[in-house]
Amino acid sequence: MSVIRSAITGVGSYLPEEIVTNADLAKVVDTSDEWIVERTGIRQRHRARPDQPTSDLAVEAAKKALEDAGRTAADVDLIIVATTTPDMTFPAVASIVQRKLGTGVGIAFDVQAVCSGFVYALSVADGFVARGMSKCALVIGAEEMTRLMDWTDRTTCVLFGDGAGCVVVEPREGQGTAQDQGLLGFALRCDGSKTDLLYVDGGPASTGTVGHLRMAGNQVFRHAVVNIAEGITATCEVAGVTVPEVDWFVPHQANQRIIKGVGDRLGLDENKVISTVAEHANTSAASIPLALDAAIRDGRIKRGDLVLLEAMGGGLTWGACAIRL
Repeated sequence: MSVIRSAITGVGSYLPEEIVTNADLAKVVDTSDEWIVERTGIRQRHRARPDQPTSDLAVEAAKKALEDAGRTAADVDLIIVATTTPDMTFPAVASIVQRKLGTGVGIAFDVQAVCSGFVYALSVADGFVARGMSKCALVIGAEEMTRLMDWTDRTTCVLFGDGAGCVVVEPREGQGTAQDQGLLGFALRCDGSKTDLLYVDGGPASTGTVGHLRMAGNQVFRHAVVNIAEGITATCEVAGVTVPEVDWFVPHQANQRIIKGVGDRLGLDENKVISTVAEHANTSAASIPLALDAAIRDGRIKRGDLVLLEAMGGGLTWGACAIRL
């Protein structure tokens, strides 16, 4: 049976020029390289310039993804940006990206699911592309998490960085099997009863300020390992594949201990796990496309590979996606 799949045809990413090492952070907060690496695996992160809003990062990633797909801005009819650090309360970052890219009139909006945002945004794009409402979509994860940091809180400020990643999603014909190129299955979740575990203590309708990120780290870690493993198992069932069949696992780059914990729980071969957390830190919704692009560029992930994406973030939200590239 012939079906229309939503396929990833191009990938791109962008990191701001400034690199902030653990040693740099040790000069402004009570921490050390050893302390950070031991607990998180992070060695450095990138930080955007004060005059460089999230939309600028998104545009640079989008340009690279379009080039990789052999498309131009004129081909784009849908832009979805996953972000929790928009340029302003409104308009959406996607609207600003549309203007800066010069794509012309089309569909453009943001998705807010924090670190899970990119997986959520992919599922939304799938709804447009696979049903004929979009022929060329940009799905972008773009974040400037350093804007939300309390630089006196060493338990959070060392964890996050800035960056953006983008994929081009286009329709492809398939046979309705797990061998098709495209997005094969999703599992999306949210448990709103745990909003107090990871949140920002500000907002336009509460304090009228941006606020700072707050996290109950130990509890988030515990929920992450259990929830992500469940989401991955559910996704594989929907996609008609098994975990051992997966060629590459591209997790949200939050913490190396979480990545390892999920891998161990599922019995994943550590050689199949893509980790960029040491170089990028936690870039929230940008972390999956950043890691995906890095692994494609260095030749590990190739066309035809079965790739599993996963993330968990504030909400608590979590989700996973199985893709045949």
